[in-house]
Amino acid sequence: MSGQIHTVAERLAAILARPVSDGDRARARLHVLDWAGCVSAGAVEPGAAEPRALAVLEGAGACRVVGGRRAGPLAAALANGPMGALLEMDDVDKRGLLHPGPVVMPAALAAAEAARVADGNAFLDAVVRGYEAMIRVGRAAGPGHYRYFHATGTCGPFGAAAAAASLLGLSQLETAWALANAGQQAAGLWQVRHEAVFTKALHDGRAAANGVAAAFLAREGYAGPLSHFEGPQGFFEALCDGADPEPVVTAPEDGWAIHDVSFKPHAACRHAHAAIDAVLTLRAQGQGRTMVRLEVASYRDALTFCDRPEPRTSGEAKFSLQHAAAAAWEHGDADLERFTLQAIADPDLVALRSRVSVGEDTRSTARYPARFGASAVVVLEDGTRLEVEVADALGDPEQPVASGDLEAKARKLMAWGGLNPAQADRLCAACLGLGATSQVAELSAALPGTNA
Repeated sequence: MSGQIHTVAERLAAILARPVSDGDRARARLHVLDWAGCVSAGAVEPGAAEPRALAVLEGAGACRVVGGRRAGPLAAALANGPMGALLEMDDVDKRGLLHPGPVVMPAALAAAEAARVADGNAFLDAVVRGYEAMIRVGRAAGPGHYRYFHATGTCGPFGAAAAAASLLGLSQLETAWALANAGQQAAGLWQVRHEAVFTKALHDGRAAANGVAAAFLAREGYAGPLSHFEGPQGFFEALCDGADPEPVVTAPEDGWAIHDVSFKPHAACRHAHAAIDAVLTLRAQGQGRTMVRLEVASYRDALTFCDRPEPRTSGEAKFSLQHAAAAAWEHGDADLERFTLQAIADPDLVALRSRVSVGEDTRSTARYPARFGASAVVVLEDGTRLEVEVADALGDPEQPVASGDLEAKARKLMAWGGLNPAQADRLCAACLGLGATSQVAELSAALPGTNA
């Protein structure tokens, strides 16, 4: 970019132009694998078929639609976005309060296939840059934004645009245009939490598609408002009460943010994970004794999103501290099968849920969102009282999961989606070998779907 760089969009584009190392690519492969598992399982879930049907209506194209026919890049990104989020097992940046994977991955795949970019390393570089843009904006947006807006939907277009811009080889100015025009389409309100709909996942698809569109438009010379972030009627002034856009571009030489992103071991809202970890610890200490009362406490947002004593749907159960805690105590895990309609109606779990109380842990609230913590107390039938505090949820950088455990999670999700062991082997190899033994074509071909 020639001349002096002034605006936040231009400065962010310059940050994104930094080189990506082999270590960064290795980290990105794990996130590709995690997304591949999530999207494979999500493809067979309610809420996946309708966006996929829309992709069919828009006609044939070069881009993979998971579980369906190939379509054009915008339709493919729109269809694939929700599938990666439906089961609530997608990766998460805790400080940004958003989920990069189900937005950035569909955008990168659609852009790569539409632009005929075969190189797996170019794909990984795009993923790293997409995560960076989305996370930087999300962290700066602040709690005033998160109060009303689903940050994955509102900040996701920036990540999708950055990933697509990287794959299209856009200049820094063109990348800034793409970021600005993507942000002009930012949307996603938390009203979706209050009704039994799949619109929350649709936010991911729309963010992915809008970012891809903005990048392709920029390639054609379609300029965007460069002061989109800091302008008097821009993103921060309009949508981010009390926040400052300057943190979007602070510490430009810091390592890539993808290394800070958390993986989710449990099939529930991330706000419930620390509580689940606490209950699992108490269960092990209880050594099979009967639970009389279970008290779970966590930070305030965990209660705002997940205080739901009587869930009625699978989606509500994933956002229920009471159900997640009861399931973890009963079964020793919080896997997918603990959140089905059958599990929700299980008389034993219904009875256990009634013994779970939830409240705020002020210490966890004080540390949030830098740390996702919880505490729990259990009273057993013999009168024993056990308690535990969990400062960080499993899967956070402070409590990382091993790469072998991530692959096991991905394989479990692939099996949930109907892939047989040989198909799962092929997909895992395509993800973990990306840029070395496999390229974009191998990843696309290994994902569920047809080549029609």
